[in-house]
Amino acid sequence: MSLSTLHEQLRALRLGHFTQALQQQQAQPTTYTDMSFEERLGLLATHELLCRDNTKVQRLARQAKLRVDARASHIDYRASRGLKKDKVAALLSGQYLHYNQNIILTGATGCGKTYLACALATQACDQHHSVRYYRLGELLDELHIGHADGSYRQQLSTLAKRKLLILDDWGMEALTARQANDLLDVMEIRYQQSSTIIASQIPTSEWYKLIPSPTIADAVLDRLLHNSHRIELTGESMRKLDQSDHLA
Repeated sequence: MSLSTLHEQLRALRLGHFTQALQQQQAQPTTYTDMSFEERLGLLATHELLCRDNTKVQRLARQAKLRVDARASHIDYRASRGLKKDKVAALLSGQYLHYNQNIILTGATGCGKTYLACALATQACDQHHSVRYYRLGELLDELHIGHADGSYRQQLSTLAKRKLLILDDWGMEALTARQANDLLDVMEIRYQQSSTIIASQIPTSEWYKLIPSPTIADAVLDRLLHNSHRIELTGESMRKLDQSDHLA
């Protein structure tokens, strides 16, 4: 069999990365002289698997549509922020996702809630979980359009499949009755099946008054707050601190 035929067969099997690695081995034969057939084959298989893993992680990150490019290694743990490194490390491990637990992030404007939420989301993508980021108002607008064009149930089905849903800017304004019902539908379809991260300037003690119906408020908040991890960020605005660092 000719090499070109072999390469075509490997590509037909969707082993493109394997093929590239094989071509590299063939271009540098002396490098692999002391290796057995099985060792060389193992290198090719490992390369294929690593490339597939990287491709999947990149696809999940694109689909997540995160607001910021945040990394766990860049989280600022200065004492004034109220972040406990061991608690964040436990969340970054992804165990909360396996137990379908939620995370509630509260704190003043600019304290880094969005960054922390997106860092957790990036880590979830690295762990091969499907993620989607929304500002709450953006999600509610999309659901409103879904009622109008008949895609509402499909939207809920799509949201149900996301292992991690991030709702940022929670509580910027009180909800209408329709929005409260839509939010309850989202929480209900995901309850005990997946995880949600909420980022809000508003303390959880004031969330109840944002939802017009007491019954719906009870249902939504029960599904969100039950068995959730809570982090209250404190200290000065990270934006101001960053500006000060640049000026120093």
